[in-house]
Amino acid sequence: MKLPSRLTRRRQNGSALTRSATPTTPATTEHELTIDLERRRDQLVARVAELQWDLGGLVYEMAVRNKIEVEVLVKRAVALQDADAELSEVERIVRMEQTGTAGSCTACGAPHSTGATFCWQCGQPLLQQVSSDAILRR
Repeated sequence: MKLPSRLTRRRQNGSALTRSATPTTPATTEHELTIDLERRRDQLVARVAELQWDLGGLVYEMAVRNKIEVEVLVKRAVALQDADAELSEVERIVRMEQTGTAGSCTACGAPHSTGATFCWQCGQPLLQQVSSDAILRR
């Protein structure tokens, strides 16, 4: 899984970390990834809270002055929405790493693991059924 550049680890001087000559085990790498994602999640939680606070304060100040600038509010709301969307995605990935689930059933909402074909709760297929003719046409 390739992460966006903002989720890669960096040294304090800003240069990217390089891998050492000693091989790392997949468990160690996954553990480091989870720690990095949790750290990013904490940063995003603080950022979303700050953006919400700022947006609320901005609306209040504009209302007090009886001068609402919709364009300014929309720009701030877009920044908040972007941060919130990234937070949701990071939380989804962290939850998936911690619980070992890969998703949820579209029919009943029960969680399922990677590689599951049918839902353990309702029995519905988790993968889309595609005919062999449709595969051959591609």
